[in-house]
Amino acid sequence: MDWICVDTEHGNIDDGAMHEAVAAIAGCGVSPVVRIAANEGWMVKRALDAGAHGIIVPLLYTAADAELLVRSAKFPPLGGRGFGSPFPMEKFSNQTTGEYLQQANDALVTIVQIETKEALHNVAAIAAVPGVDVLLIGPFDLGNNIGHPILDGTMHPDLKAAIATIHKAATDAGKRSGIYCTSGEQAREFADHGFHMISVLADMIALPMAFGHALSAARGSLAHSALNMAKGGIGKLTGPYGR
Repeated sequence: MDWICVDTEHGNIDDGAMHEAVAAIAGCGVSPVVRIAANEGWMVKRALDAGAHGIIVPLLYTAADAELLVRSAKFPPLGGRGFGSPFPMEKFSNQTTGEYLQQANDALVTIVQIETKEALHNVAAIAAVPGVDVLLIGPFDLGNNIGHPILDGTMHPDLKAAIATIHKAATDAGKRSGIYCTSGEQAREFADHGFHMISVLADMIALPMAFGHALSAARGSLAHSALNMAKGGIGKLTGPYGR
């Protein structure tokens, strides 16, 4: 993996767990990227001070929102981020404090999610904001916001057109485009269309899928399962390992 998203927007991850996850991911040589819950300066600070290599910020609407984010994410003179956390340096091959301070404004990735009708309307202006590095599409929320929710895994043509518009706006502004995907096959499709930052799977999809497959294989056919239950099943176990 190039990056792993630590989701503090929808995931059950508090501040302490976020710090631990960032350290664990960076310790494996992968970039930890934190999705914060809202475009709040203190949330930006906590994620970056933990050592995140980038932040994903949801629910932006205007270029002014993007400018506010950049001010929170950058050290002076580009922004107003305060300096003093002892934690981030070790997440960058043990940089010194001075090295981190000098490189952070260029090295840390600022990612804005385009997932609202307003953001779609203002996407060219948002893409043009200096300091914004990636326009990341949340297709499910974007679909909901433009009246074409993804209900059966397929995208409405209007949603596909909106995604293409966002990708073009990013490209025209010299920025990167990204998108959340739910499978490796879908990720490959968007990679072939020129997207740069692409998720391939989420843990809440991968874990049920893997356990479901293993459980199905263990149970065998429905007839086999029914026969086992008829012979005694779990309800008839007598010792720690059965009869």
